[in-house]
Amino acid sequence: MRGVIPTRAACLQAVASRDTRFDGQFFTAVRTTRIYCRPSCPAMTPREENMSFYPSAAAAQDAGYRACRRCRPDTVPGSPDWDVRADALARAMRLIGDGVVEREGVPGVAARLGYSTRQLQRITLGELGASPLAIARSQRAHTARILIETSPMPLSDVAYAAGFGSIRSFNEAIKVAFDRTPTQLRDLNPNLRTLKGGSAGESASSGGLRGTKTVLGRVDVRLAFRPPLASGPLFGHLAATAVPGVEEWRDGAYRRTLRLPHGPGIVALAPRTDHVAATLWLSDPRDLTPAIGRCRRLLDLDADPIAVDAALGADPALAPLVAAGPGARIPRTVDASELALRIVLGQQVSTAAAATTTGRLVERLGEPVIDPAGDLTRLFPTPDAVATLEASEIPGPRARAEALVTLASALASGRLELGPGADWDEAGRTLASLKGLGPWTIELIAMRGLGDPDAFPAGDLGLRRALASVGDPEVGRWRPWRSYAAQYLWATLDHPINRPPQERTP
Repeated sequence: MRGVIPTRAACLQAVASRDTRFDGQFFTAVRTTRIYCRPSCPAMTPREENMSFYPSAAAAQDAGYRACRRCRPDTVPGSPDWDVRADALARAMRLIGDGVVEREGVPGVAARLGYSTRQLQRITLGELGASPLAIARSQRAHTARILIETSPMPLSDVAYAAGFGSIRSFNEAIKVAFDRTPTQLRDLNPNLRTLKGGSAGESASSGGLRGTKTVLGRVDVRLAFRPPLASGPLFGHLAATAVPGVEEWRDGAYRRTLRLPHGPGIVALAPRTDHVAATLWLSDPRDLTPAIGRCRRLLDLDADPIAVDAALGADPALAPLVAAGPGARIPRTVDASELALRIVLGQQVSTAAAATTTGRLVERLGEPVIDPAGDLTRLFPTPDAVATLEASEIPGPRARAEALVTLASALASGRLELGPGADWDEAGRTLASLKGLGPWTIELIAMRGLGDPDAFPAGDLGLRRALASVGDPEVGRWRPWRSYAAQYLWATLDHPINRPPQERTP
C-alpha cells in the first residue's frame, strides 16, 4: 500500500513527542489492545513493535481496531490533503465527505469522476487502505456519535439521520467503531431525553426506522481545527461580505442559510479558543454530514497552518506578517456555484455595493426560509433561476450582467462543474472560455470556490497595495501556497474584512 502517511520512523517520532501536527494525517493502532489513536494521544505508551500506522480511520477500523475513548481519533480535523489536492482521490474524498455515497452509492461517486466502481476502489485502497464504502461507513459512525452524544433524538432516528440503512447495521457499526453500543454512548450524557418519548437509554429497535422524514431541529457541534487559527480576518471577511437575507452577524456568530440535498438549513458559527462552535438547524437529519462538511470547508478548518506558515514565514517579505497573525485561513464557501455568481456581481465595486446588489437578486429569486433564531429569510438563488434572467433585468453595467447570465447558464447546463468533485483544470479552462470572466474572477473562484491553495488574483487592487507595502516581491516564490500568502497580504489593509463586527471601532 503506497499510502500518504510519513515513514515509520517519522510516525514513531510523532507518537513519542505527542505531536499534534500529525493528528488526522495518520492513525496509530496498537495490536495488543486493538485500539487506534491519534498520534498525540496522552494515554498511549505501547512498545514500538506493537504499533501499526494507518492513513485513515476507516483503514484502522477495517483492520479490526476501535477508536480510543480518551483521544477520540474520529473527531480530529480531516487530512489537509483533500482540500489542497486536485487528483481523483482528493475529488473522491470531497464527494464522500459531502454524503454522495449515502445519496447515490459508490457507483454515483465513481460516475461523477468518470471512473468505474472498480477503478475508484483501487484508488482509495491503494492510498487510504480502505474502500469508498468503508470510508463512508466510518463517516456515518462519526455522525451518529455526534447525534448520540449531543442530541436527545431517539436512537432509531439517529440511525436514519446518520445514513444507515437498518438498525442492525447502525448497532453493529457503532459497536465496532467505539466498542460500545449506541445505548452505552447515550448513557454518557444522562441528561439527554428523547424527542418522542421514552428514556434516552432505550436501545434502537427495528421498528423505529421509518421512511418518513424526521425534523432534527437544533444540533450543536464542535468543529475541531489545527491551531493556530487567525479567526479575526476569517470571520471578518464573512461578516463584511454578508448578503442580506442569506447571511448575518449576530451575537458573536456568523450565520447563514444552507441549501442542502434534502432541504434548507441554517448554521451559526462562532470562533472559540480551541474549536468553532456550530449550531445547526436542519429540515432533514440526513443533511447533518454534508452540512458539517460544508461548514468545515467554508472556514478552511482542515488546513495545516504549521506547514503553510513554515513555508511562507521563511520568506523575508511575509515573515513579519506570519509572525503577527499566524494561522491564516481562506474564507471559502458552502456552495462554489453561489460563490462564483457572487464574485461576478462584485466585479469592480466595493464590498458594500456588492452585498447590496446581491441582496436584491436574492430578494427576487431566493427561496424563502424560516429562521428560528435570527433574521435570515432566503436561500441563495440557484444557477437555474439566475439563468432565466435577461441581462437588462440586472442592475449595473451591461457587460457584468451578461457575464452573470452566461456563468449561470454554464452552471445550470452542467457545462461548468464547480462542486466538490470538480476537476480543477477543466473548470479553469471552462471559466476562461466564458465571456466577461477575467483573471481576477477566475483566480478568486479557484481560491475560494475550488480550494486551490496556489491561486493568486494579482490584479486585485488591495493585493497590489499590500504587495507595494512589502517591497513588491516576486509572488512565484510563494508557491504552492499563494492563496494563503494573499490572505496575509489582505490582512495588512485597514478594511472591515479583517475584523469581526465586535472588534470594529464605530
